[in-house]
Amino acid sequence: MPLVHCFHSHEQKFAGLSDVSISEDIPVEGDIAVPVSSRGTEDEFSTLDEPVKDTILRDLKAVGNKFVHVMYPKKSSALLRDWDLWGPLLLCVTLALLLQGGSADSKDDGGPQFAEVFVIIWFGSVIITLNSKLLGGTISFFQSLCVLGYCILPLTVAMLVCRLVLLLVSSGTAGFIVRLIIVTASFGWSTFASTAFLADSQPANRKALVVYPVFLFYFVIGWMILTFSPSS
Repeated sequence: MPLVHCFHSHEQKFAGLSDVSISEDIPVEGDIAVPVSSRGTEDEFSTLDEPVKDTILRDLKAVGNKFVHVMYPKKSSALLRDWDLWGPLLLCVTLALLLQGGSADSKDDGGPQFAEVFVIIWFGSVIITLNSKLLGGTISFFQSLCVLGYCILPLTVAMLVCRLVLLLVSSGTAGFIVRLIIVTASFGWSTFASTAFLADSQPANRKALVVYPVFLFYFVIGWMILTFSPSS
């Protein structure tokens, strides 16, 4: 009898755990264009059974589609619904590598710059995301990181073009003007694209407080690109 009584007491103690569930408003992970058929019954196609090549190609296609959404920004839930961090990571590493080796001080070989750019981009994205959440934004943490990371694409393209300009044109007034125009255009594009995706997730009376840190974030990246000069 004591054993039965103990069993019933533990059963009553943990009876409420069956009602605990994860809210649908909290996304656990992103969905990178998973085939519709994989969401059906267990007898249907599953991504676990497909070849690795098909999985990689499908994910690369999904990342490419998000790049297209950034270059042609419009109000779309693609970056929010199917978020991932592969694209932002690729852009961050590419931009850091392109900025590598540029230094105003000839004694500095530019070695730490990769880590500096990497930290600035990710730390800035986290700060903007936290600011958005504190202001009452409905977007999740990783969704915001995804949008901010993908919207670095125009600035990354600008960095590549600026490096080509520095190779073809001497770093004089003409070269600086050309780079200024390119960086300004890419800065405006990145800011516009990010706000187009994030605007609807923010309270109407606090959108300016959310957009301002985004403006500063892309401005700092644009300034690093504009002031870049290859070390001799």
